[in-house]
Amino acid sequence: MNFERLKEKLEILADAAKYDVSCSSSGGTRKNKKGALGDSSVSGICHTYTEDGRCVSLLKILLTNHCIYDCAYCVSRSSNDIKRAAFTVEEVVDLTINFYRRNYIEGLFLSSGIFKNADTTMERLVRVAKKLRQEENFNGYIHLKSIPGASDELMQEAALYADRLSVNLEIPTESGLKLLAPEKNREDMLSPMRYIQKGISQYEDEKKILKKVPKFAPAGQSTQMIVGATNENDLQIIKVADHFYKNFNLKRVYYSGYVPVLEDKRLPSLTTEVPMLRENRLYQSDWLMRFYGFKAEEILDPHMPFLDLEVDPKLSWALRHLDQFPVNIQTADYQMILRIPGIGVKSAQKIISARRFQILSIDHLKQLGAAVNRAKYFIDFTAGNAYLRYLTDKNFRKLLVGGSSSKFHNQFSQQLSLF
Repeated sequence: MNFERLKEKLEILADAAKYDVSCSSSGGTRKNKKGALGDSSVSGICHTYTEDGRCVSLLKILLTNHCIYDCAYCVSRSSNDIKRAAFTVEEVVDLTINFYRRNYIEGLFLSSGIFKNADTTMERLVRVAKKLRQEENFNGYIHLKSIPGASDELMQEAALYADRLSVNLEIPTESGLKLLAPEKNREDMLSPMRYIQKGISQYEDEKKILKKVPKFAPAGQSTQMIVGATNENDLQIIKVADHFYKNFNLKRVYYSGYVPVLEDKRLPSLTTEVPMLRENRLYQSDWLMRFYGFKAEEILDPHMPFLDLEVDPKLSWALRHLDQFPVNIQTADYQMILRIPGIGVKSAQKIISARRFQILSIDHLKQLGAAVNRAKYFIDFTAGNAYLRYLTDKNFRKLLVGGSSSKFHNQFSQQLSLF
């Protein structure tokens, strides 16, 4: 084995993989067995971060950065003059096992550029997972990127060996995809997602009847959208995410602020900053839809198509609906308590439980984990609340904005780097 060449490949293909953020391992339940390696049921895969703050999930690599497509936003586009490399199946398997044995990783996140065609690429990804499972007895977490246009047979096999599968939508709208990646077809992306969704549903049904059923993508599937490469507004983006949660039962939708890496008249200029704050606001909106009972049209509407960058989406909603406040913390239902700025899911659950036994005060809320510095302006306590006078103050928004600070300063320069 040529270790220098292998090291060079690792540097090239790990660097090319950093733009893919959909690498969470949440949901894996594959347990270890005697004589086997790894356990995806441990408390998540360890993470490190690149200098621009992007999450790198342990052994996160491309099988190759050769690609037949010329997508304007992709650093691996066929017309880009960069160093190219490709791992063999055996090299990826050896790297995974050796990294695991050295306690560097808990799993593998494997994607790839598309060489020759979709099936050829997907077949090699599947061979990696199959070899790890069957020959190396590896029970750690495996996340494979599904290749758009791959056959159902390959998707079936991939789901049997991988914990999670994902297909990147890449650009939120079909018109944006046609602009920046005219060779790609949105339907090719949706086809494997539909197949996996159907397979997961069938697996769950069979599991209710049969004692032992082969695992089928037990950690589900996810996708990723690039934010800021095209001119979609935030309302369009969260509606796309909402559609895929409802119709494809996705575990997660990831948002990746566009990183300018290539000069192209269809793209933002190379001096454009990565929209990190916008990306964060989209994640917060996503959280509201998934866990707080908000609908996409409540967070934004055609008259307000972009998220407020000064305040988080939940506070923004509250400021636009002050007529629904203050909320009586002693009598309000769970869903309304969830809508109070500064109160999260766990705090809301504790409030519902605690108020059965006593009249709650602001000090109680603090003990229950609520962010009282924000919540105090929106709650009506039985004993009264002097802070409610600010609700009708014309400078109320300014007061709230002035009392908070953004975490999006230049805080990433000292982050760890795995590769």
